[in-house]
Amino acid sequence: YLDGRRLPAATALSSAGLEPLPLDGRDALALVNGTSLTTAALALALDSVRRSHRSALLMTCLLADLLGCDPQFLDSRLIARFNHRGTTQVAARMRHFATTIEPTGTRPLQEPYSIRCAPQLLGAAEDALAHVDRTVAADLGGVSDNPLLFPDDDAVVHGGNFFGQPAAFAADLLAIVLAQIGNLVERQLDLLVDPHRNGGLPPMLAAGPGQQHGLQGAQLASTALIAEIRRDAVPASMQSLPTNLHNQDVVPFGTQAALRALDQAALLRLICGSLALGLRQAAHCGARRPTASGTRALLERLEEQIAPIDPDRPLEDDVRKCAEIVEQTEISLISGS
Repeated sequence: YLDGRRLPAATALSSAGLEPLPLDGRDALALVNGTSLTTAALALALDSVRRSHRSALLMTCLLADLLGCDPQFLDSRLIARFNHRGTTQVAARMRHFATTIEPTGTRPLQEPYSIRCAPQLLGAAEDALAHVDRTVAADLGGVSDNPLLFPDDDAVVHGGNFFGQPAAFAADLLAIVLAQIGNLVERQLDLLVDPHRNGGLPPMLAAGPGQQHGLQGAQLASTALIAEIRRDAVPASMQSLPTNLHNQDVVPFGTQAALRALDQAALLRLICGSLALGLRQAAHCGARRPTASGTRALLERLEEQIAPIDPDRPLEDDVRKCAEIVEQTEISLISGS
């Protein structure tokens, strides 16, 4: 494809001012090894899930601030006793955004798990993502061709470096992680649109209850998306079937696992964008202004770029834009820009 047009490879290269890469010997086979595809898809999926993970972290803080929750669930003494590295890291990042939240005193002492246990959930996700980080880094720095040539030793060594089991396990773990992040974000959106739990904001955050739908479409879509993500989280890495006259009698299914994670990561981003849109709409429907500087900065950016849902309108573009805004805001707040 060149500028959106499908062309013969020779024509496209010539039009782009590029020359074909000359291949010799086993170069072509080395370049199309399936493990390379597995690693590429896993790396892209990991990058997307990382961004959604950071978005969920920041949006949890804004949700707690809009509702007036007590931020003691982030207390450093409490978190230290949990004794898990990822949770310590996540809670510290959340305190960076939420340390000055002023509770209203009207919320339950113990919030629903989707708020109170968010550091522990996102912290466990952080630990799992760190493992995927290491696997991707090892794969990108490794050699998966076969056989390998060692000219200094005048040796040709046959083996199985192409067997992408590490990436397959990592991709399955990533699918599980993104499913649980999606569970968290979808439940937070459900809480936010429920007048019995959101501090008296209108149902579905409709600006005109009974006449408008507000976030109803986005909330229903988020439920459907997380259902699809959860259904597809069945591990692929142990679904081995023998093939090739039983020479390949056990296989990792890493490419299937990685491509599946990449597809589901895109759906997770839509769920995150839906919650971000809900947070923006909650402010329009009467939620209090954020009391912490980090959460206030996120809401202000959402308000600058996203109009309130009043009256109803199609929300797909808004959902995608909101996801992008939260990702960019989280990065800028951490970097201080």
